[in-house]
Amino acid sequence: MLRIIGGSLRGRRFAAPPGRHTRPTSDKVREAIFNALAGLVALEGARVLDLFAGSGALGLEALSRGAAHCTFVESHARTAAGIRAAAAALGLPRDAVRVVAARAERWLHDAAGTPPGEAAALVLADPPYAYGEHAALLAALADPPAVADGAVIVLETAARQALTPPARLELLRVKGYGDTQVWLLCRQAAPASPGPGPGSPTPTWPPPEP
Repeated sequence: MLRIIGGSLRGRRFAAPPGRHTRPTSDKVREAIFNALAGLVALEGARVLDLFAGSGALGLEALSRGAAHCTFVESHARTAAGIRAAAAALGLPRDAVRVVAARAERWLHDAAGTPPGEAAALVLADPPYAYGEHAALLAALADPPAVADGAVIVLETAARQALTPPARLELLRVKGYGDTQVWLLCRQAAPASPGPGPGSPTPTWPPPEP
């Protein structure tokens, strides 16, 4: 069983989907993530996107803390069904939850018709540690209308994972928690014209050795 650690559903427990398709974010890391988000994004009434949703713990936590809607994207159909069951067991309104059984990258590609008012202000992404497509994922997150300008992106990776975010994703901070590394990024608006400034490339992390 997992539990909600903050907000209106604090202390409520829900079942994690069975099998090896989930790696729920620990309570400690979840709490650290939402503490860090407090000064970066207004969760009250926000729309959230939970990619590689797994147990749904991150998105459910966001809903408990005031988010108006969360789209959960999970490639494994039975695991996705578990998220629906957990949301229902917690008594969340049906119109606040959308669960999609799809690969995250494919869903982002197919979300080109997302209306501006439905774009996510917060993206939570927790791919498997062995995931090898971080560059493609970040490129997809930098551009689609499913993600709003100014949106905050939380990406969990294995510790010591090196990434170079694309120009439109500003790196805010990186912090390690044991085997997990948490990246906070902000999606910038497209620059009006080429040149240095907000559209300039984001540095690699960790910085290359001299």
